[in-house]
Amino acid sequence: MRDLDHRRLGRELGLFDTDPLMGAGLPYWLPEGAVVRHTLEEYVREAERAAGYRHVYSPVLGKRELYELSGHWDHYRDDMYPPMDVGGEQMLLRPSLCPHHALIFRSRTRSHRDLPYRMAELGGMYRSERSGVLGGLTRVRAIQLNDAHIFCTPDQAVEEAAGALGLISRAYADLGIRAARHRLSLPGGGGKYVADPALWRRATALLREVLEASGVPYEAVEGEAAFYGPKIDVQITDPAGRESTLSTVQIDFHQPERFGLRYTGPDGARHRPVMVHRSVIGSVERAVAHLLEEHGGAFPPWLAPLQLVVLPVGEEQEEHAHAVVREAVALGLRAEVSGRAEGSLGSRIRRSRLVPYQAVMGAREAEDGLLAVRLRDGRRPGVLPVAEFLRRVEGRVRARGTALWEPA
Repeated sequence: MRDLDHRRLGRELGLFDTDPLMGAGLPYWLPEGAVVRHTLEEYVREAERAAGYRHVYSPVLGKRELYELSGHWDHYRDDMYPPMDVGGEQMLLRPSLCPHHALIFRSRTRSHRDLPYRMAELGGMYRSERSGVLGGLTRVRAIQLNDAHIFCTPDQAVEEAAGALGLISRAYADLGIRAARHRLSLPGGGGKYVADPALWRRATALLREVLEASGVPYEAVEGEAAFYGPKIDVQITDPAGRESTLSTVQIDFHQPERFGLRYTGPDGARHRPVMVHRSVIGSVERAVAHLLEEHGGAFPPWLAPLQLVVLPVGEEQEEHAHAVVREAVALGLRAEVSGRAEGSLGSRIRRSRLVPYQAVMGAREAEDGLLAVRLRDGRRPGVLPVAEFLRRVEGRVRARGTALWEPA
């Protein structure tokens, strides 16, 4: 069995690494990895914009009183970093973005006409993970989270949560991710959860309605809920069969009450909104780790750090090869020349085995404006004019998805 551990693949491909002086659980991204991360983040932002989300930025620090109000301090402090004394105030690295988004929502007067109000952010948060559980990108201490919160009326909650589940499904198709199962995560025993049985029952009933309307099979599991409410977890498995959560959808009545959130209804009275939490790809770190293992380092064409490599057979074709790369870059593709100085043609092809598109240029191809096209999966579509080849590659990248090639 191939070694598909993302830690080995990430280092082999030059995507990320760690340094003991930075600290355990704090990986840094190398240029190739930064390309993957940036492309993934922009994909999510674009998908969210198309779905009616508005993006915000919020600080990674907050006063202790903020997390006391949200309930994180009482129910989640073991996973938080200790307070820092700053000018006589206790400040904390945030363990979650939702308290900040609640404050942003309540900073303005809201009407029922503003709802649903979909607020999204790719933001940093911090978890005080124990050293023994840290590993690669899957368990880290500094997390870049794809997070969003929808503030809506109670009547809109099921539709908004179902829409979030649909957004997750479309992203998985584009990324080539397979969901292992959907889990309805419910509270368990002990004092980990906020005590309000009526709100728990109400939120759970709505999430069951979402799952049943979406037609996905699911199982209910106790002890896996967030401290403030139940959630739908989209579970994935790694090559070793270990399961983890990548994406979530939650319906929350607790934090709107804690923060005193209100909107003006059509009757002129003040009403409490519902807060739908949702994350399409979860943390960027865990998403990239899973993509590495799912695809063995062979990312979908639109996400690959290098999408096209042009391989001149001899030095005489290198000038033409560089001209092709300039055309490709002008179209927004990530392309490079792998020239004769880097070894024989065979060795260069082998070294480029994970690049989606390889284009060989010999003397005849250079003279006639052609390229001998090879795909990563071993297919050879033949010899194509440069302009046609680049147009077709650009089309596949723009379409996203996992397909390498489509018939003309």
